[in-house]
Parts: sequence; C-alpha cells; structure tokens
Amino acid sequence: MADESKLRDYLKRVLADARRSQQRVRELEAEKAEPIAIVGMACRLPGGVAGPDDLWRLVRERGDGVSEFPADRGWDLEALFDADPDKTGTSYVDRGGFLHEAALFDAGLFGISPREAVAMDPQQRLLLEMSWEALERAGIDAVTLKGSDTGVFVGVINEGYATGGPVPPELEGFTGTGTTGSVASGRISYVFGLEGPAVTVDTACSSSLVAMHLAAQALRRGECSMALAGGATVMAGPGMFMQFSRQRALAADGRCKSYADAADGTGWAEGAGVVVLERLSDARRNGHRVLAVVRASAVNQDGASNGLTAPNGPSQQRVIRKALAEAGLTPADVDVVEGHGTGTVLGDPIEAQALLATYGQDRERPLWLGSLKSNIGHTQAAAGVAGVIKMVQAMRHGVLPPTLHVDTPSSQVDWSAGAIELLTEEQEWPRTGRPRRAGVSSFGVSGTNAHLILEEPPEEPAADPVNPGTGVVPLVVSAASDAALAGQAGRLAAFTGDTDTPLAHLANALLTQRAILNERAVVVAGSREEAVAGLGALGRGENSPVVVAGSAGALGRTVLVFPGQGSQWLGMGRELLESSPVFAARIEECARALEPWTDWDLTAVLRGEADPDLIARVDVVQPASFAVMVALAAVWASVGVVPDAVVGHSQGEIAAACGGRRGAGASGRGGLRLPHPPCRGHRGCVGRGVRRHPEPGAVGAVLLHGHRRLGERGRRPGRWLLVSEPAQSGPLRTGGRGAPW
Repeated sequence: MADESKLRDYLKRVLADARRSQQRVRELEAEKAEPIAIVGMACRLPGGVAGPDDLWRLVRERGDGVSEFPADRGWDLEALFDADPDKTGTSYVDRGGFLHEAALFDAGLFGISPREAVAMDPQQRLLLEMSWEALERAGIDAVTLKGSDTGVFVGVINEGYATGGPVPPELEGFTGTGTTGSVASGRISYVFGLEGPAVTVDTACSSSLVAMHLAAQALRRGECSMALAGGATVMAGPGMFMQFSRQRALAADGRCKSYADAADGTGWAEGAGVVVLERLSDARRNGHRVLAVVRASAVNQDGASNGLTAPNGPSQQRVIRKALAEAGLTPADVDVVEGHGTGTVLGDPIEAQALLATYGQDRERPLWLGSLKSNIGHTQAAAGVAGVIKMVQAMRHGVLPPTLHVDTPSSQVDWSAGAIELLTEEQEWPRTGRPRRAGVSSFGVSGTNAHLILEEPPEEPAADPVNPGTGVVPLVVSAASDAALAGQAGRLAAFTGDTDTPLAHLANALLTQRAILNERAVVVAGSREEAVAGLGALGRGENSPVVVAGSAGALGRTVLVFPGQGSQWLGMGRELLESSPVFAARIEECARALEPWTDWDLTAVLRGEADPDLIARVDVVQPASFAVMVALAAVWASVGVVPDAVVGHSQGEIAAACGGRRGAGASGRGGLRLPHPPCRGHRGCVGRGVRRHPEPGAVGAVLLHGHRRLGERGRRPGRWLLVSEPAQSGPLRTGGRGAPW
C-alpha cells in the first residue's frame, strides 16, 4: 500500500508538471503570435511629402515626386550628366526622387551643437526627426520615455557622407560618430534616453522592413515594451547614379515603371520613415490609437543562387510562404501586395512570378499589386517602411491607390499563371467580413528578402461621445528655438484650417500629447477663424492680441496655498463639477467620506441646491471649502502642476496635508476621518464644536508636530487635535485645548 501511495503521489506530480509545461508552451505560442500594433508613423519622401497625410494625398492624386538633381550638395552637375552610358564618371540620368530640404535640421531640439550637426550624416538627422514626429503622432511625449526599455531598429546604407575630401579641422572630432552606421540607432537612444535594444540594419533595399521584423520579434520576446523602427536614405554624392549607369540599370527619365512592359530600369530616390510599434495588448492598455497591426513577418536569404545581386524567385516564394504560415493565413486571406517593383527588366518579372506562384493561387478574387516606387522612385533603405505607411493609409481610407507608368503589364510575365491584377486605376477596398490585409515586400541587392503582412486592427468599442464644449480655448505651441516656434505655428495654422477637429480637442492634444519646450506661445481663440489668424500671425512673427509668447526660464519650486474660511463663495466649483471629470471624481470621494458624519449633501451644497440657511452654517462651509481645495489640487496635478511644498491656514492646513500629498494626488478621506470614539457612528459630528461655539475662531485644527520645513522628506502622518476655543500659535509654539485623537 505504501508503494501504491508513493506511485500515486509521483504520478500526480508528473501530471501537474506536464500541465504547467503545456500551459507555458501555450503562453509562449500566444506571445509569438501576438499582433504588433502600429500606433504612430512619420515620413519624409520626395514630392514634398512631410508626413503620412501628405503621402496619401500624393498617391491618391497620382502625384510624381521625381525632380532634377539637387543644386546644394556640391555636385558638378554640368560634368555629371552625359547621355553616353559608357562614359565613366558620369550618369546618363539627371533626375530622381530627392529630399531637397535634407540639409535642414533643428539641431537645438535634440541638444546638438551646430558643429556636430554639420558632421552628422543627414540620415542620422532625419531619423532623429522622424522618431520625434512618429511619437508625437502617437500622442506620446518623447521626453517621458527617458529611462524606458523602448527599442530602436533602423535601416541605413552608407551613402558616403563626409568622405569626398579632407574634413575641416573643427569637425574631425565629430565625423566618427556622425558617419558610423551603428550610431544611427544609438544616437536616437542616447538623445531620448531609451534603454531598450538599439540596432542598425544594412541589408540594402530591404533594410527598413528587416528592421521592422526585428523590432516585432523583440517586442514579442519582451526585450522592449515599445519600439521605433524604420530607415532613411540620403545620397550625399552621385555615386549610385554613376555605378548603375555603367550597368545600364537606370530608367532614362528617372521613373520606376513597376511591372510594366515599358520598364527600363530603376529610379533612385531618397526618403525616411519611422513607425512606433507596441504589442497590441499594450497599445490597448496604454490608450494608444492603433492604426494597423503587423500580423506576421519573415526574412530569408537567396544563398548560393543565380548571382550575388540578382533576385531569386524561389527564395522570394519561400519568404512569402513563411510569413503566411507565421500569420496562420492562406494566400486568399490577403487582398493586396505592395511590391518591391523597382522597374528593372530583370527584377520585376522574377518578383511577379513569385507572387503568382504564392498569392496568385487558390483564390476567388484576384490579388491587387502595386508599388509606391512608381510615384517617388526607389528610396533604398527607406523603401520598405514607406510602403508600409502607404498601405496603412490605404487600409484606413478603404481605397487602393493606382500604380503609375504602366502602359501594359510586362510581357515577360505569364499573368495567366495566377489571379493577380495590377493597380493601374484606383480601386475601392471593400469589406468582405474579415479584416483588410496587405503584404509588403522588400528585397535587398545582397540577397536578403523580407515580407510583412499588415492587418486592419480589430474594432474598438465605441467610446462615449465627449462634449468638446464651447468658449475660449488656449492653443499651446512650443519649440526649441524662435524659428522652430514660427514654423510649428505655421504648420498648425494650416492644419487647424483644414481639419474639423473641435478646437477643445486640439487644445487638449497640444497640451497633453506633445513635449512642452522652452520657447512657448499661447493662442487664445474662441473660434476656428481666431485660431487660424492667431497661429498665422505667430508663424509670421507678427503681433496679435490673441497671442502671448515668451521663453521659459529655469524651473522654480511650486507651492500650493490652501486658504482658510472666508475664501468661499456661493456656487464655487459648480462649473468644474460639470466640465472636469477629475474635479468631480475627487468631490465624490469627499462626499462619500462626509456622508456618515453629516446631515447634508456636499454636492448639493456646491451646486447651490441646498437650503440657503444650511449653506450659511460654518460647520458646512469649512468641510465644503476643504473638499473644493482638495479637488482643485487634483485638477492641478492632472495637468502636471505638482507642488514642491504646500502651506495652509486654518482648515486649509488639513487640505494642504491631504490634497497636497504626493503631488496633490491623494483624496480628502484621511482629513475627513474622525476616529474619536464618541463621534463614531453619529451623524452631524463634523463641525460639532463649531455649532456649539459659533463665534469666529471657535475651532482650530493643528498638526501636533507642525513646526517642520515645507517640503521636508520623510515626515510622518500628522495627528489632529480639535480644540473648543481659539487656538494660538506662533513660530515656536502651538497652543490649544482638547483631547488628542
């Protein structure tokens, strides 16, 4: 029997261990499959694209971002162009997709000196700016991320900045970090104080999509709770044009004719893009708006294939199938693919055949295929993230924008081998009873392939409508310099004039979802017209009666003063009860704390609904004033005003101790608790001494160990004493009569 008992115990332990192991496996599988939310996006692309909304307008309007060579980079433009593709040191193409403002940089915003900024590769500068903008668009103040485990994953290609000749002596100490690829990610982490993984990726034209893949993996493994991912390319010199001219791989007009019979080569371009990623569960918990989710991604390599730089069809098929398998989807579950589509005679047919062999099979509806490169050219390390931003915008608007320059689909592709159609015209993206989904492909010249599957986010429960209110609102604008402040105001004026967002919502976002920097201005507006006029005047540097501007000095200490009786008035707090949820919630806490001890209703008193005789009673006025002060302190704390010290007079001392505790975040419950045994359980106890002695000064409340410095750390909770005659106090003594509690 003893042996049987031991055997049973052993089997129980084994089964329990097995169940725990199975549960852990399920948890790991769930973590591996959890969607990654895109909560913020920023981009700078050819054609004047300064953000995701600009990009959407460009593709909807069939915009063309190709332009002439830039004239501000020291290129010898006269000697550079030659129509003869065999002439060395020249380019037979004189157009591309350029960021003509790539030299501009708000160095002061990031605490970078002008000298160091000059030595920095423009790709590093753009990635800093895009990271800041992506976080702002996510409603995240970048300053608040200092010390967090946020990761940074960016793709860049060495484009030869500061390598064309001798470096000026004053820059020699900065060019090492300014041009090193690893610093592109490390500098973002350094400037923002991020302590998650920081990785720079160079897989050529697939770099930014590979960076997103690595970021998603790190999030799922718990290596970081948020990640910035993207890439940037700025061509410091014309080397790429000269190299590909020798290979005759450039389009003569600089435009990518993706998947078209007219394709005659690629068109080089520049760009930058960054997305903010979180696990979907974290994004929901943090209240961040989810733009789309990364359902799955995959990366592989061509290996020993048909050439070091030649695309490999079987490898492209494998990376697509791997991404679909990771997502648990079939090819028919994906509606559209944003292809690599460089416009080369060799690459496009190979890619199209791989798509036909994978996505083109076993589907009732055809897969739509297009490429952003037809609008802006091949942005190299930024190509993948630019395609992601395009498809997220398409998903949100329910429209598939057209691919340009397609005369007829490439005759080198057997389009009958699968169900795929080119997006030569704009198409509606219908709902089919499941989420909209898109694939995005990027293939690097070194053979590294990446494929990512985007999915429409699950619908959130409809939030209760918030009344934006009416009346005057303050629009807060800030920047690191006067010039940046003017530029910010100008952009905000244009946005305010174009949007139908209520001014109150806009004012709230400016105050709570953006960093407040040293150069500041407030535009006080009661209408959209006043707001646009005031912001416009600020942007132009003109005086306006609705604009107040100035510079923030060194931060001083903040003290909240809590007054005694006499500061009250009829109806105080009435409007705040209606307009401020924070104020109303704190008043409700105080009302619940008072209710067992009083024969009157705090909320009715504050709303002016109680008997006038009741409101005149001092035993009502003092607790009501106390509650209003505690609630006001909570309102200040909710907008970031946290006191370094508090001071109070009379019952204001109690409010200071309760409402000022830990940044005015505590409720008034502790100050309203009356633990003396004779009072316990008897209504009307609060202020009983006042009613017995109604003359002024009849009741005082003092802190028994009160003579301490304001703001001193580590002080113990105060003990309160009720006295039945005027208390006398001085800097060295406190007098009174009554029983200590």
